[in-house]
Amino acid sequence: MWEKKEPEKDRYEPQPIRNEAPRTAAAPAFQSTQSKPAHANIGQSLFIKGDVSGSEDLMVEGRVEGKIDLRDHNLTIGANGRVHAEIHAKNITVIGEVTGNVVADEKVDLTDSARLVGDIRAPRISVSDGAQFKGSVDMVQSAREKEEKQGAQQKNVNATAGQTGNVQVAQMAQAGKIQ
Repeated sequence: MWEKKEPEKDRYEPQPIRNEAPRTAAAPAFQSTQSKPAHANIGQSLFIKGDVSGSEDLMVEGRVEGKIDLRDHNLTIGANGRVHAEIHAKNITVIGEVTGNVVADEKVDLTDSARLVGDIRAPRISVSDGAQFKGSVDMVQSAREKEEKQGAQQKNVNATAGQTGNVQVAQMAQAGKIQ
């Protein structure tokens, strides 16, 4: 009871000196848009009247009237999408409804719930069972396919000329006079 107590130590204890920089929470890694292609949406509640053009893929879930021009990109008309427009895109997928002519540089895909009233012009088309379509189809070749076909024909003409040794025959074949 009468014993002498040692004085209490200060509650503050000095920390050792650090030579390294303080640690901070790691920042989230920057995600480049180049790893994922750009993609735009027209939501269900949006109504656009006029021309739509761009340099990224587009998903339409709302309404569009006018013209859609995405020559180097893909266009998807979603299940809720209602489009009354002239359309030109690289690939076109219709799940909803389209009224107007459609031009695709590669492919038009009509899914089982699609409804299209208008003409289709594309090198390839796909119509799923259940899709509704009223119009005409013009399956034109893409520029790349034309070049490949012409290159193959040129090789055949050159081979014919080489075998016969007759340049005149090769020229006539190239002009389409003989096959």
